[in-house]
Amino acid sequence: MVVVLVLAAGAGWESPALALLGERPDVVVLKRCVDVADLLATASAGQADVAVVGVDAPGLDAAAVDHLRAHGVRPVAVTPAGPDADAATLAAGRTGIRSIVRQEALEGLAEAVTAEDQPGQGDASLDGEAVAPTARPGRVTAVWGPAGGPGRTTVAVGVAAELGRRHRTILVDGDPWGGAVAQQLGIVDEVSGLLAAARMVVGGQLAERFAGVQRSLDHRLSVVTGLPRADRWVEIRRGVVEGLLEVARRHGQVVVDTGFCLEDEPALDQVGARPGRNLMTLEALAVADEVVVVGSADPVGLSRLARGLVELGEVVAPTSTYVVVNRMRPTLGWAERDIVGMLGGLVPAERVHFLPEDRATVDRALVAGRTLQEVGDSGLTRALAALAASVVPPQAAKSR
Repeated sequence: MVVVLVLAAGAGWESPALALLGERPDVVVLKRCVDVADLLATASAGQADVAVVGVDAPGLDAAAVDHLRAHGVRPVAVTPAGPDADAATLAAGRTGIRSIVRQEALEGLAEAVTAEDQPGQGDASLDGEAVAPTARPGRVTAVWGPAGGPGRTTVAVGVAAELGRRHRTILVDGDPWGGAVAQQLGIVDEVSGLLAAARMVVGGQLAERFAGVQRSLDHRLSVVTGLPRADRWVEIRRGVVEGLLEVARRHGQVVVDTGFCLEDEPALDQVGARPGRNLMTLEALAVADEVVVVGSADPVGLSRLARGLVELGEVVAPTSTYVVVNRMRPTLGWAERDIVGMLGGLVPAERVHFLPEDRATVDRALVAGRTLQEVGDSGLTRALAALAASVVPPQAAKSR
């Protein structure tokens, strides 16, 4: 017998949903909840198995879904009919809800309610669902760029979103100088996945509790949010980023957004000293299978990019490095082949990629808190797709 809670928040699908559930002898509706607070309080009693919820119920967020999961209640979302259906489906995914039924396909609700929860399918996020490691470890791609190199976070998010179209992918914000992955993706809560991971690494619990440090973006893509304030880098001990990335790669492809500074601080060589701020970036680069270096297409940016590649060559193997020349535009007066020539000797020509200037698409994504891929096809998204396919070829990611 499956015991169900229903929170429709006045939506028109409530009555037909109750009728459909009432036809099933193996389903019993325990309560029609009036709001999210009522739902969570009832779930805390431990008598329910499933909560059927409207995506637009006020207060239904990732924290509420976490609470349901923690008390053994599996959420099933009903999305409204009409033009907002796709946006509602994305919203449900962002809260960590895996099982989604569209209002126009409500006849499938009973099956969704009675379906067994499969831990590991679609992997998990902060909803607390168990995550099954993949058969083979994924690859870690670090996105780095010198000071002033624009677009590191945009490239990291874009590559992760592109990989997430085909593979389970975890995006990690590992920037100790002011990560912005959460803000760029419209994640407004103050819970830091990175700080949570730091505590779990110290306690030796990260592998078994990895689901608890992620925030789901959709059924294949999740994010480990970064530092809520830049000054909290002091809470990230030596080995935290390395341990986090090694655990993450057991669950899929990993993309990590890093800081700009590669300085090996003196504190790293002093016994008992607190690790330096740049250790987060250095550990990410040391673990990475590939490094994507982001620079600007203008003269200042290219000069910084060339110097940065030399510095980076002292930290990672040059064979693992790809270069992204960002914000390429015809007004600069040079062609792609000219820039490839400028970078000759620093990186092979086939590893240099160009992203066109597309402020309008980037602005739409930022304002909406969405990935570039979610706001529509463009020259920029196609260039990101080519970059992702080059860095992590489909055959390299197969079976992961």
